[in-house]
Amino acid sequence: MNVDLAAPSRRLKLIVLDRDGVINFDNEEYVKSPEEWVPLPGSLEAIAQLNSGGYHVVIATNQSGIGRGLFDAQILIAIHAKMHQMLGRVGGRIDAVFFCPHTERSACDCRKPKPGMLREIAQRFRIELDDVPCIGDSLRDLQAASAVNALPILVRTGKGEETLKNGTLPPRTQVFDSLADFANALLAELPIKQKT
Repeated sequence: MNVDLAAPSRRLKLIVLDRDGVINFDNEEYVKSPEEWVPLPGSLEAIAQLNSGGYHVVIATNQSGIGRGLFDAQILIAIHAKMHQMLGRVGGRIDAVFFCPHTERSACDCRKPKPGMLREIAQRFRIELDDVPCIGDSLRDLQAASAVNALPILVRTGKGEETLKNGTLPPRTQVFDSLADFANALLAELPIKQKT
């Protein structure tokens, strides 16, 4: 069903974003400082557009650089402070940032593709994630979304093209060129399936 932005919502309108490769340029060496955090063209404006359309936007991001000792939580806070400041300048906001600091060797439930972070988001916001768009550039983002019956959205930015070529995508995955492309489609009420 098309999203009807004019209709009163019976639940919180939420969108979950991965960070690296979706909002900002990814870095194979990890984003380890505020200086290295550089937004992708149009991504901050897309978040502001989504906010204007009544959507709450949250981030769910793996940040194993902490577990690897490449940076600490204070640096991550500083990186996100820069992100929030730059978003504020274009009239956008992120309602919450959820992150997993663990490496692949950890037995945690929060590192994507496991769905722990998404379940925490659902608990904090007191909603079901059925058909909530979860946007990422890697297969693990999509797998985590699928595990909670959210709507997997792949963007071609970051590792997106590689993901598209190399993996079988979860059922119901939709593909967009960028976060800005997704936001334009959603707000133009093109067929992006989300319960309202």
